[in-house]
Formats: sequence, C-alpha cells, structure tokens
Amino acid sequence: MATQPVLINFDEALERAEERRPKHVLLGNGFSRACRNDIFAYEAIFDRADFTNKPLAQQAFHALNTTDFEKVMNALRTAALLVPIFAPDNPVLAAALAREADGLREVLASAIAQGHPEKPSDISDEQYASCRRFLNNFKHIYSLNYDLLLYWSIMQTEVGQDLTAGDDGFRTPDEGEGEYVTWDVEKTDSQDVFYLHGALHLFDAGSELKKFTWINTGVRLIEQVREALASNMFPLIVAEGSSNEKMARIQHSNYLGRGYRSFAKIAGSLYVYGFAMSQNDEHWLRLIEKNRGLRKLFVGIYGDPTSEGNQALIARCMALGAARSTSPLEVSFFDAATAQVWG
Repeated sequence: MATQPVLINFDEALERAEERRPKHVLLGNGFSRACRNDIFAYEAIFDRADFTNKPLAQQAFHALNTTDFEKVMNALRTAALLVPIFAPDNPVLAAALAREADGLREVLASAIAQGHPEKPSDISDEQYASCRRFLNNFKHIYSLNYDLLLYWSIMQTEVGQDLTAGDDGFRTPDEGEGEYVTWDVEKTDSQDVFYLHGALHLFDAGSELKKFTWINTGVRLIEQVREALASNMFPLIVAEGSSNEKMARIQHSNYLGRGYRSFAKIAGSLYVYGFAMSQNDEHWLRLIEKNRGLRKLFVGIYGDPTSEGNQALIARCMALGAARSTSPLEVSFFDAATAQVWG
C-alpha cells in the first residue's frame, strides 16, 4: 500500500525549522529541471554524450567501469605511452589510442554544451529574483548539480535581495586578477556555497583549482571548456556510477573533501530540494543519518506522492529518521512546487 505523507507548503516548512538554529539546503537535479525541464533531464554527462564517432572510446568507459572522462582520457594516454615498450612493432596502436583520448575532448565539450543554456541572460531577471529569494533562507547551500544555474543566480546581484550565503570560496589569485579565480583551503573560512560533486566551471589545473567566470572573460561556456581541454585541464566532475566510486573521487580532491566535511557538520534543519536520494548517492544519506546535530529534515516532493519514484524517496527518508535511536531526526515533506524556486 502506498505511503501517503502529509505534504505541507514550503512557507510552513520554513516556520517549522528548529528554533534558533540555522537552516541549510541541499539541491539536486530538480533544482535545474524546475528552471529548464526541457534541457535538464536527470541523466549524467555520460548519458548525454554522443559516441557515434568514438565507439572504441565508449567501450573504454565500459572496460574501466567508469563514467569519469578524466580517468578514461588519462588511461588512453598512458596506454599510448606504454605501447612502444610492450608492443614496439605496433606504432599504429599508440597513435590510435592518442587520437581516441584527444577525441574525447570534443565529446565531453559537446555533452556539456548540449545540456546547458549558452549565457546567463538566457534566464530571465524574474527567474533569478525568485531563485535568490529561495536561496536567501539558508546559511549554507550545497549543490549536487554540474550546471551553472546556481552560480549564475548568485552572481545576479542586481535582480534581488542580498544573499545570506553566496561565498563559494574562490578568490583572486595571489598574482593578481586574471581570466579565472582560484580556490585555496587557507582562504575558505567564510565559504558557504559548495558544489559537492564538482561543476562544469571548475577545472583542476594540478597545483590549483580554477573557476572560470563569465564576468571576467565574456566567453561562452563551451568555448572556455574547449580551450581548457586543449590545455589538458579537465572539469572537476564526480560522474561515477556508484556511491563508492563517487566517494573515492571525493576523497582524492581537497576541494570536494572540504564540502564533504562541511556537510557532515551542519546542525539545525536541512531542506532537500530536487534530490531523489538514490542508491548511488548513499554517501550523502549516511552523513545525514549519522549527524546528531541535524534535528529536522524537510524533503521536497514533486508531483504525485504515490508515484514509484516518490514512494522510494519517502521510504528512504523515513528510514533515515528511524535509524536515529538516541538523537531523533524529525522528517517532514513539503510540496516542492510551493517553493517557487524559479517563480
């Protein structure tokens, strides 16, 4: 029999927050879909990629059991370097591996461009203003999305009230202003915006993590991505297929680890919007379950509560509450549409 939770509206959910304790938000793919449902389907970058001209590269993803473009590119390049040692009579193979690695740059860039608006002005001022009103309820903002909608909304200061949270930790490099800003763990005490699974505009440059900005360059996303890939800089994106694989990726990044530790320590009330709480994101659910300082959980339900997806979400949320024996977690559900995130 389907579970029928009592759905409250978003304003009531805000009123029920734990008194004198902060409120935080965790954003999932539904945040982006609420803005542009026609282009932000609930698929990973790998699912959007067109491998028509790169079938061998696609097989490499399956062989390595990963959806991480960086891992496959590096594996192909490493294999190309090893061919002269293990198969010195087969230079054609080495060249083919190198071409496949290079070809994945365009596949990745196209996949990113396919699912994203070209420029900030593609979103209306009214939508940005609504989004900022929603975000302004929270002390910390945690996003699982790769796209730029959250970043753009934070940057649109002229269309709405000032935000309580808006610091993503990136700063002007020590050497002065340039085309990008950088993240330094020693300068992130005030950081309150976290891209928990990375984002399209974050690039690992080896010794530093760079964030390309529209304002500093005036260059569209796809052009910046292609230029970065051509310079062997890869988007910092956690696109693995399982929770354990994602957790391993997080543990190997200082930036991602910082977000993980921040989320683990939040106290008060957490609001979840657009997040299905699926099995491949269990690493975040475990933190919610173990965090004794988190007392209230408000989860947005979109559409029919009796649908298969919503029933799975409701069941997982109730299990989170039931797992608490010594420090109760009060779980409530709100109608996601009443949050009017994008107006």
